Amino acid sequence: MYSTLEQKYQRIQKELMAGAIALGGVFLIGTLWYWLVEGWSWEDAAYMTVITLATVGYGETHPLGSRGRLFTIALIFLGLINIGYIVNRFTEAIIQGYFQQGIRLQQQRRLMESLSQHYIICGFSRTGRQIAKEFRAEGVSFVVIDSEAESVQRAQLEGYTVYQGDATLDDTLFKVGIERAICIVAALPSDAENLYTVLSAKTLNPEIRAIARASTEEALQKLQRGGADAVISPYITGGKRMAAAALRPQVLDFVDGILTGADRQLYMEEFLLDPAFCPFVGQSLQKAKLRSQSGALVLAIRRSDGTLIGGPTGDTVLMPGDTLICMGTAEQLRSINQILGPIRPQNLRKPRNG
Repeated sequence: MYSTLEQKYQRIQKELMAGAIALGGVFLIGTLWYWLVEGWSWEDAAYMTVITLATVGYGETHPLGSRGRLFTIALIFLGLINIGYIVNRFTEAIIQGYFQQGIRLQQQRRLMESLSQHYIICGFSRTGRQIAKEFRAEGVSFVVIDSEAESVQRAQLEGYTVYQGDATLDDTLFKVGIERAICIVAALPSDAENLYTVLSAKTLNPEIRAIARASTEEALQKLQRGGADAVISPYITGGKRMAAAALRPQVLDFVDGILTGADRQLYMEEFLLDPAFCPFVGQSLQKAKLRSQSGALVLAIRRSDGTLIGGPTGDTVLMPGDTLICMGTAEQLRSINQILGPIRPQNLRKPRNG
């Protein structure tokens, strides 16, 4: 959805409406003149006004004096100016494709209003494009926000749902359904913009998960204080990955293979244990038999207090609020998803092929 295009479309609508109102005003003035001044009937006055404005040349309905003919000349000029203006605006709208774009805007608006439990990507730079690519591979619903027309056009060409606007503004976030979203990713080029975006998002939807990009360590700390649930620095993360690629290349390839991409055989997913859905809360992993029932491997457990248990044993007890980090095929993760209950109300995502 383009706010700039929407403004142009609304401008054309207003101009056409203004032209139509002006033409109606000219018609009313002409009818009143012939009725009140010339003393004609309503029908004759309206008929004379129509044929005059239409310049069809049918002749005078009743004989006119000098004053009436001068008024008729003025009426013709006013009509030509108004009709010419309307035709000009209408032709421009057709040539520029505003009516087709208007239909698209209506469709996009309805799509925005129907979004729920979706993700919001703020910024369609190199980082934003990669995030969108991963989201598409995971099959999740998301919308992109960017203020640059060129980035918006590129996002549209790639088939993404996009809105042109300033992500730091509350109105823009409302337009993309911030109150119904589950996660916002602030990937704008400026740390200040990312901070404002996180603050606005958390104010409008305190339950939303906010992920932010930081260029410096100082910005990372400020974004964390501003309410970001996770802050990623491309430089710090890139340096760590480069070091890992040098020291442990096979480990890095394996981790990359299960975290990103659309052609994976193994995936990782997290599941929140809710006593209302999970019948195994309070039992040990050995008694729950999650591995034998689903085939998925429980790699780690994050307790509700933040404690991480890596490589849990069969004696590890499942507690309310635990988050299980599991690995397996798409079918195995779907199976354990049905057993444990999803971390979110919707079904477990299955990454797309290709």
